[in-house]
Amino acid sequence: MADKAQSRAMAARLLDAFLRAGAVEVTPDILQPAEALLDLYGEDIRARAYVTADPLRGEMMLRPDFTVPVVQAHMADGAEPARYAYAGEVFRRQDHRGAARSNEYFQAGFEIFDRADPEAADAEVFALFSNILSRLTLSATIGDMGLLRAAVDGLDTLPERKAALARHIWRPKRFQHLLARYSGQIAVPKARAELLAGARSDRPWIGLRQQGEMEARIAALQADAAAPALPAASVNALNALAALRCRADSAPDHLRALKIPALEPAIARLQRRLSALAAKGIGLDNLHFDASHGRSTMEYYDGFVFSFAAPDPDLPPVAIGGRYDALTRQLGQGREIPAVGGMIRAGLLVDLEGLV
Repeated sequence: MADKAQSRAMAARLLDAFLRAGAVEVTPDILQPAEALLDLYGEDIRARAYVTADPLRGEMMLRPDFTVPVVQAHMADGAEPARYAYAGEVFRRQDHRGAARSNEYFQAGFEIFDRADPEAADAEVFALFSNILSRLTLSATIGDMGLLRAAVDGLDTLPERKAALARHIWRPKRFQHLLARYSGQIAVPKARAELLAGARSDRPWIGLRQQGEMEARIAALQADAAAPALPAASVNALNALAALRCRADSAPDHLRALKIPALEPAIARLQRRLSALAAKGIGLDNLHFDASHGRSTMEYYDGFVFSFAAPDPDLPPVAIGGRYDALTRQLGQGREIPAVGGMIRAGLLVDLEGLV
């Protein structure tokens, strides 16, 4: 396994390659305010990050990744268009399933903020990573989180139900549970149904919430309980979309065969991206497409996603990346800019190059 000196040296090599691609180097602090990450991920992030408390700055985290602080800095005062590169350590707790993985490892990354041609930027980032990693025998996979989001948005159901499904696209088990409930496969628990049926605004209110809040919540739950079930055809189409895996060059045809009208704009974007990748010399017939790629590992990506993986399934991806336009909007307080980027695990790259 690569030691720190080897990992640091590899990260420096990667950083140099990104700088040659026109990026400006940025060096976010190792100690980051926890608030933004907690707002993005909720309390789930605590299970993976090292959290501490500062008497003046409040709750802080050892840097769990680079993208969030890079986006924060850009949205605060960055010029546009912009290209950034970084290299350094990140810190992640590992559970029992990842006991062999390091809690502290080096990343090097590259990010593009540009409104001009998002699909061309996607292709540029992917091609840059592909060229850097070309010495190794890696499997490249692409996907698009925008496909599932578009399919959910096109459902004929309550806006609140669509919002809940969209919120849990990155949590496949919770997403499937909601689909089952909204389609009537899981009944509303009897006790909850009786409680909602008997809820009245003239009863005394107990707890810290205001009466108006409780009335609104009861009304929303009653509307959800009374809403028609999602048709089986819609659920089956969503599940077929989530399960789609094919060669990248055949993905548009497979997607259209699902007959989900709401997908057409996302399919058009995918076709433009595939054309841009081909123009960069990427062989689409050797590129895997997975419509669910990144659903459980790439939580802030909302469009194009990609990864490069070694043959050993026990190893983490050598590189991952994707598009995170919504993240720029959230951290930019309503202002947003199309953004795409990715990172390479420097130490893992050292290990794999030693095996070549």
